[in-house]
Amino acid sequence: MELRKRLEKATFAAPEKTRIMAVANQKGGVGKTSSAVNVAVALAKGGLNVLVIDSDPQGNASTALGIPHDPEIASLYDVLIEDEPLSAIVTPSPEAESLLCAPATIDLSGAEIELVPMVARESRLKNALADYFTEREEQGLPRLDYVLIDCPPSLGLLTINALVAAREVFMPIQAEYYALEGIAMLWKNIDLIRKHLNPDLVVSTILLTMYDARTRLAAQVAEDVREHFPTQTLDTVIPRSVRISEAPSYAQTVLNYDPNSTGALAYRAAAHEISRRPEPKN
Repeated sequence: MELRKRLEKATFAAPEKTRIMAVANQKGGVGKTSSAVNVAVALAKGGLNVLVIDSDPQGNASTALGIPHDPEIASLYDVLIEDEPLSAIVTPSPEAESLLCAPATIDLSGAEIELVPMVARESRLKNALADYFTEREEQGLPRLDYVLIDCPPSLGLLTINALVAAREVFMPIQAEYYALEGIAMLWKNIDLIRKHLNPDLVVSTILLTMYDARTRLAAQVAEDVREHFPTQTLDTVIPRSVRISEAPSYAQTVLNYDPNSTGALAYRAAAHEISRRPEPKN
């Protein structure tokens, strides 16, 4: 109740320039897509202009945002492989007024192979985004405040494209025993990307998900993560919640499926915290 009252008065600050965040974790099942879509919806409901790019062939982010993504639909595959402009696939999401989504289809699963022989294969998403920003400006459309790129749980060319296009990495991690090991693996790969492809990339945000306050392990993991990454780890934790898991089956995020649930309130608090944090410096 106290959190809900606090969030009712919360205001979301627009960043000075568009913040592009790759939502990434090489480990699956850590709440990565749930975090990407729910934070995006919360930011949009807070009055900000947000684009979600679904870069995972499973298309779970598209499903949660109520965006059709059957194989006949134009998707991120067409942008990366067929040189379609991003504006040709971006679709308004029914989840929030100022929320857009670039959907993924199963065709993306073949993009990993098709990208291999292409020129500037790691920068195709970055270039498509730059063109989209220019197009929006020329058409007098409002500037995007946030772009969240939902990555697949691997470090193939789709994730590399996201990490090259982004300025920040947003890393959801499950409050469990192997959490730090997963962070260490991803951090090593981010260092390689930074060295060879994107020197501006920083890990700005770590969000603890599936947190079970009843267990000593969850508290210990949270303590360890905060000790190792004090500036990146959000104060907000996302509780283990049936409502968060149920929402995508209704083609919704938990913020619309059950807006007063503990999961929805936690994601709103996380989004507010992200919007209030200073933008990272290298």
